[in-house]
Amino acid sequence: MFKWKKLLAVGALALAATIGFAGCGGDNAATSSSSGAKTLKVGSSVDFAPFEFQDEGQKEYQGFDMDLIRAIGKEMGYDVEISNIGFDGLIPALQAKNVDVLITGMTINDERKQSVDFSDPYYQSGLTIVVREKEENIKSFEDLKGKRIAVQIGTTSAKETKVIPGAEVKELNTPADCFMELKNGGVDAVVNDRPVNDYYIHTNQQTGVKVLPDRLTSEDYGIAVAKGNTELLGKINDALKKLKDNGEYDKIFAKWFGEQKKQ
Repeated sequence: MFKWKKLLAVGALALAATIGFAGCGGDNAATSSSSGAKTLKVGSSVDFAPFEFQDEGQKEYQGFDMDLIRAIGKEMGYDVEISNIGFDGLIPALQAKNVDVLITGMTINDERKQSVDFSDPYYQSGLTIVVREKEENIKSFEDLKGKRIAVQIGTTSAKETKVIPGAEVKELNTPADCFMELKNGGVDAVVNDRPVNDYYIHTNQQTGVKVLPDRLTSEDYGIAVAKGNTELLGKINDALKKLKDNGEYDKIFAKWFGEQKKQ
Protein backbone atom coordinates (compact mmCIF):
# COMPACT_ATOMS: atom_id res chain seq x y z
CA MET A 1 0.00 0.00 0.00
CA PHE A 2 0.99 3.63 -0.32
CA LYS A 3 3.45 5.06 2.15
CA TRP A 4 0.60 7.28 3.28
CA LYS A 5 -2.03 4.51 3.12
CA LYS A 6 -4.61 5.15 5.76
CA LEU A 7 -5.01 2.56 8.52
CA LEU A 8 -8.40 1.72 10.06
CA ALA A 9 -8.56 2.52 13.78
CA VAL A 10 -12.10 2.66 15.10
CA GLY A 11 -12.34 3.93 18.67
CA ALA A 12 -14.61 5.74 21.06
CA LEU A 13 -12.98 9.10 20.39
CA ALA A 14 -13.62 8.82 16.65
CA LEU A 15 -17.20 7.77 17.32
CA ALA A 16 -17.82 10.75 19.56
CA ALA A 17 -16.36 13.08 16.95
CA THR A 18 -18.39 11.74 14.07
CA ILE A 19 -21.75 11.47 15.82
CA GLY A 20 -21.71 15.23 16.08
CA PHE A 21 -20.58 15.76 12.50
CA ALA A 22 -22.35 18.79 11.11
CA GLY A 23 -24.67 18.78 8.11
CA CYS A 24 -25.31 15.02 7.93
CA GLY A 25 -28.77 13.52 8.32
CA GLY A 26 -29.77 9.97 9.13
CA ASP A 27 -31.97 8.02 6.71
CA ASN A 28 -30.28 5.91 4.06
CA ALA A 29 -30.08 8.07 0.92
CA ALA A 30 -33.54 9.45 1.64
CA THR A 31 -32.78 13.12 2.14
CA SER A 32 -34.17 15.40 -0.56
CA SER A 33 -32.08 18.22 -1.98
CA SER A 34 -33.30 21.63 -3.13
CA SER A 35 -33.67 20.15 -6.62
CA GLY A 36 -36.16 17.61 -5.29
CA ALA A 37 -33.88 14.65 -6.00
CA LYS A 38 -32.74 12.26 -3.30
CA THR A 39 -29.27 12.91 -1.91
CA LEU A 40 -26.58 10.27 -1.55
CA LYS A 41 -24.48 11.29 1.45
CA VAL A 42 -20.90 10.21 0.88
CA GLY A 43 -18.08 10.03 3.40
CA SER A 44 -14.46 10.22 2.27
CA SER A 45 -11.08 11.05 3.76
CA VAL A 46 -9.99 13.60 1.18
CA ASP A 47 -6.22 13.24 1.44
CA PHE A 48 -5.45 10.30 -0.84
CA ALA A 49 -4.49 11.54 -4.31
CA PRO A 50 -5.27 10.59 -7.00
CA PHE A 51 -8.39 9.03 -5.51
CA GLU A 52 -9.61 11.97 -3.42
CA PHE A 53 -7.98 15.32 -2.75
CA GLN A 54 -8.62 19.06 -2.82
CA ASP A 55 -6.33 21.44 -4.66
CA GLU A 56 -5.73 24.86 -3.19
CA GLY A 57 -8.33 27.29 -4.48
CA GLN A 58 -10.70 24.50 -5.60
CA LYS A 59 -14.11 24.21 -3.93
CA GLU A 60 -15.01 20.73 -5.17
CA TYR A 61 -13.20 17.59 -4.10
CA GLN A 62 -11.31 15.95 -6.95
CA GLY A 63 -9.97 12.54 -7.83
CA PHE A 64 -10.89 9.20 -9.31
CA ASP A 65 -13.20 8.22 -6.43
CA MET A 66 -14.91 11.60 -6.48
CA ASP A 67 -15.67 11.43 -10.20
CA LEU A 68 -16.79 7.83 -9.90
CA ILE A 69 -19.22 8.34 -7.01
CA ARG A 70 -20.73 11.39 -8.73
CA ALA A 71 -21.26 9.29 -11.87
CA ILE A 72 -22.78 6.49 -9.78
CA GLY A 73 -25.11 8.97 -8.08
CA LYS A 74 -26.16 10.40 -11.43
CA GLU A 75 -26.86 6.91 -12.75
CA MET A 76 -29.01 6.24 -9.67
CA GLY A 77 -30.84 9.56 -10.04
CA TYR A 78 -29.39 10.96 -6.81
CA ASP A 79 -27.61 14.19 -5.98
CA VAL A 80 -24.26 13.54 -4.31
CA GLU A 81 -23.12 15.30 -1.15
CA ILE A 82 -19.52 14.56 -0.11
CA SER A 83 -18.26 15.10 3.45
CA ASN A 84 -14.56 15.08 4.34
CA ILE A 85 -14.09 12.88 7.42
CA GLY A 86 -10.86 11.58 8.98
CA PHE A 87 -10.23 8.01 7.89
CA ASP A 88 -10.58 6.51 11.36
CA GLY A 89 -13.97 8.21 11.72
CA LEU A 90 -15.49 6.97 8.47
CA ILE A 91 -16.94 3.66 9.61
CA PRO A 92 -18.36 5.14 12.83
CA ALA A 93 -20.00 7.89 10.72
CA LEU A 94 -21.55 5.23 8.49
CA GLN A 95 -22.74 3.19 11.46
CA ALA A 96 -24.25 6.34 13.01
CA LYS A 97 -26.12 6.98 9.71
CA ASN A 98 -24.41 10.34 9.27
CA VAL A 99 -23.47 9.19 5.76
CA ASP A 100 -24.90 6.58 3.41
CA VAL A 101 -21.75 5.31 1.70
CA LEU A 102 -17.97 5.48 1.98
CA ILE A 103 -15.58 5.77 -0.95
CA THR A 104 -11.99 6.48 -0.02
CA GLY A 105 -9.55 4.04 -1.59
CA MET A 106 -10.71 1.49 1.01
CA THR A 107 -9.37 -2.04 0.64
CA ILE A 108 -11.92 -4.83 0.91
CA ASN A 109 -10.80 -7.17 3.67
CA ASP A 110 -12.32 -9.59 6.18
CA GLU A 111 -11.81 -7.28 9.16
CA ARG A 112 -13.79 -4.45 7.57
CA LYS A 113 -16.47 -6.84 6.34
CA GLN A 114 -17.43 -7.37 9.98
CA SER A 115 -18.45 -3.68 10.18
CA VAL A 116 -19.66 -2.79 6.65
CA ASP A 117 -20.88 -4.36 3.43
CA PHE A 118 -18.85 -3.71 0.28
CA SER A 119 -19.86 -3.13 -3.32
CA ASP A 120 -18.34 -5.05 -6.17
CA PRO A 121 -14.67 -4.06 -6.53
CA TYR A 122 -14.14 -0.89 -8.57
CA TYR A 123 -10.33 -0.72 -8.60
CA GLN A 124 -7.59 -3.34 -8.25
CA SER A 125 -4.38 -2.08 -6.72
CA GLY A 126 -1.11 -3.91 -6.02
CA LEU A 127 2.60 -3.56 -6.63
CA THR A 128 3.63 -3.16 -10.29
CA ILE A 129 6.91 -2.78 -12.15
CA VAL A 130 8.04 0.08 -14.38
CA VAL A 131 10.97 -0.48 -16.75
CA ARG A 132 12.54 1.40 -19.65
CA GLU A 133 10.48 1.17 -22.81
CA LYS A 134 12.99 -0.98 -24.70
CA GLU A 135 13.60 -3.37 -21.80
CA GLU A 136 12.83 -6.95 -22.91
CA ASN A 137 14.54 -9.04 -20.22
CA ILE A 138 12.26 -8.01 -17.37
CA LYS A 139 8.66 -9.13 -17.83
CA SER A 140 7.64 -10.23 -14.31
CA PHE A 141 8.70 -10.10 -10.68
CA GLU A 142 10.56 -13.37 -11.22
CA ASP A 143 12.87 -11.52 -13.62
CA LEU A 144 13.90 -9.01 -10.93
CA LYS A 145 16.29 -11.49 -9.32
CA GLY A 146 19.75 -9.93 -9.22
CA LYS A 147 18.48 -6.62 -10.65
CA ARG A 148 18.77 -3.04 -9.36
CA ILE A 149 15.38 -1.76 -8.16
CA ALA A 150 14.26 1.72 -7.09
CA VAL A 151 11.48 2.02 -4.49
CA GLN A 152 10.00 4.81 -2.41
CA ILE A 153 11.35 4.70 1.13
CA GLY A 154 9.03 3.34 3.81
CA THR A 155 6.53 1.71 1.42
CA THR A 156 5.29 -1.84 0.99
CA SER A 157 7.35 -2.02 -2.21
CA ALA A 158 10.54 -1.44 -0.17
CA LYS A 159 9.66 -4.33 2.12
CA GLU A 160 8.59 -6.74 -0.62
CA THR A 161 11.52 -6.15 -2.98
CA LYS A 162 14.13 -6.75 -0.27
CA VAL A 163 13.29 -10.47 -0.28
CA ILE A 164 13.95 -10.84 -4.02
CA PRO A 165 17.12 -12.95 -4.32
CA GLY A 166 20.20 -10.94 -5.29
CA ALA A 167 18.26 -7.70 -5.82
CA GLU A 168 19.92 -4.38 -5.05
CA VAL A 169 17.17 -2.14 -3.65
CA LYS A 170 17.59 1.65 -3.67
CA GLU A 171 15.17 3.47 -1.36
CA LEU A 172 14.49 7.00 -2.60
CA ASN A 173 12.34 9.81 -1.28
CA THR A 174 9.70 10.25 -3.98
CA PRO A 175 8.25 8.52 -7.06
CA ALA A 176 9.90 11.26 -9.15
CA ASP A 177 13.30 10.28 -7.72
CA CYS A 178 12.64 6.64 -8.59
CA PHE A 179 11.71 7.41 -12.19
CA MET A 180 14.69 9.71 -12.62
CA GLU A 181 17.00 6.95 -11.39
CA LEU A 182 15.43 4.54 -13.88
CA LYS A 183 15.71 6.92 -16.84
CA ASN A 184 19.32 7.73 -15.96
CA GLY A 185 20.23 4.03 -15.94
CA GLY A 186 20.92 3.86 -12.20
CA VAL A 187 18.41 1.03 -11.74
CA ASP A 188 16.78 -1.59 -13.93
CA ALA A 189 13.24 -1.19 -12.61
CA VAL A 190 10.93 0.79 -10.34
CA VAL A 191 8.47 -1.03 -8.08
CA ASN A 192 5.57 0.84 -6.47
CA ASP A 193 1.80 0.72 -6.02
CA ARG A 194 -0.16 0.54 -9.26
CA PRO A 195 -1.95 3.91 -8.82
CA VAL A 196 1.31 5.66 -7.91
CA ASN A 197 3.00 4.35 -11.05
CA ASP A 198 0.04 4.95 -13.37
CA TYR A 199 -0.82 8.40 -12.00
CA TYR A 200 2.76 9.66 -12.03
CA ILE A 201 3.42 8.51 -15.59
CA HIS A 202 0.09 9.90 -16.83
CA THR A 203 0.18 13.30 -15.11
CA ASN A 204 3.86 13.94 -15.81
CA GLN A 205 3.61 12.63 -19.39
CA GLN A 206 6.57 10.36 -18.78
CA THR A 207 7.99 8.79 -21.95
CA GLY A 208 10.58 6.10 -22.45
CA VAL A 209 9.11 3.89 -19.71
CA LYS A 210 6.35 1.29 -19.49
CA VAL A 211 4.33 -0.40 -16.75
CA LEU A 212 4.33 -4.20 -16.80
CA PRO A 213 1.03 -6.04 -16.23
CA ASP A 214 2.44 -8.42 -13.62
CA ARG A 215 1.50 -7.65 -9.99
CA LEU A 216 3.28 -8.87 -6.89
CA THR A 217 0.32 -8.16 -4.64
CA SER A 218 -3.35 -7.52 -5.26
CA GLU A 219 -5.99 -5.64 -3.31
CA ASP A 220 -9.48 -4.55 -4.34
CA TYR A 221 -11.07 -1.23 -3.43
CA GLY A 222 -14.80 -1.16 -2.71
CA ILE A 223 -17.60 1.25 -1.79
CA ALA A 224 -18.87 0.61 1.73
CA VAL A 225 -22.47 0.76 2.98
CA ALA A 226 -23.95 -0.04 6.38
CA LYS A 227 -24.28 -3.72 7.23
CA GLY A 228 -27.52 -5.12 5.88
CA ASN A 229 -28.35 -2.19 3.57
CA THR A 230 -28.88 -4.52 0.63
CA GLU A 231 -31.20 -2.14 -1.24
CA LEU A 232 -28.62 0.65 -1.49
CA LEU A 233 -25.83 -1.83 -2.18
CA GLY A 234 -27.81 -3.29 -5.08
CA LYS A 235 -28.38 0.16 -6.59
CA ILE A 236 -24.67 1.00 -6.33
CA ASN A 237 -23.61 -2.29 -7.93
CA ASP A 238 -26.14 -1.85 -10.73
CA ALA A 239 -24.93 1.70 -11.41
CA LEU A 240 -21.27 0.63 -11.32
CA LYS A 241 -21.97 -2.15 -13.83
CA LYS A 242 -23.77 0.26 -16.16
CA LEU A 243 -20.83 2.69 -16.04
CA LYS A 244 -18.45 -0.11 -16.96
CA ASP A 245 -20.73 -1.37 -19.73
CA ASN A 246 -21.33 2.05 -21.32
CA GLY A 247 -17.68 3.14 -21.22
CA GLU A 248 -18.08 5.96 -18.68
CA TYR A 249 -15.91 4.12 -16.14
CA ASP A 250 -13.11 3.87 -18.71
CA LYS A 251 -13.32 7.62 -19.38
CA ILE A 252 -12.97 8.39 -15.68
CA PHE A 253 -10.10 5.93 -15.35
CA ALA A 254 -8.28 7.43 -18.34
CA LYS A 255 -8.63 10.93 -16.88
CA TRP A 256 -6.65 9.98 -13.79
CA PHE A 257 -4.45 7.06 -14.84
CA GLY A 258 -4.23 7.06 -18.61
CA GLU A 259 -5.49 4.29 -20.85
CA GLN A 260 -7.59 1.73 -19.03
CA LYS A 261 -5.69 -1.34 -17.90
CA LYS A 262 -7.15 -4.80 -17.54
CA GLN A 263 -8.87 -5.09 -14.16
